Amino acid sequence: MTGRVTGRADGTGGADGARDVRGVYALTLFVTGQSIRSERAVANLRRICARQGTRCELTIVDVLERPELAEREKILATPTVVRTRPLPRRRIIGDLSDEVKVVRELDLPLAADDAEVDATS
Repeated sequence: MTGRVTGRADGTGGADGARDVRGVYALTLFVTGQSIRSERAVANLRRICARQGTRCELTIVDVLERPELAEREKILATPTVVRTRPLPRRRIIGDLSDEVKVVRELDLPLAADDAEVDATS
C-alpha cells in the first residue's frame, strides 16, 4: 500500500523539471494494512488533499511493509498523518473523518467552501 500521490500528475514544478516546494504541504499517512480504518483514513486524506490541489503532496506508508519508516518517525498508532513540510511538523492520529478539524490541526489553507463551514461551527 506504500504510495505517493501528488497534486500534479508529472510531479514537476516547472519547465526545467524541478519541483517548487515553496507553499507545498508534504503529508505522510501511516496505516496498517488494508483495514477498514486504514482505507477510511486514506480516502479522507485524499479528499482533503484534492481540495488543496497542487499544494499537497501525499505519501502513504503501510507500516507492515515499511516498519523502519514507522520506527524512524516514532509512529505508535495508526492511522497517523505527519505534516513534514512546512515546519513545524504536525501529526494527527485517527481516521481523519472530521475534515475541518484535520485542516485546522495540520494548518492547511482553507478552501473557500471549508471557510464557510468553519464560520458556522
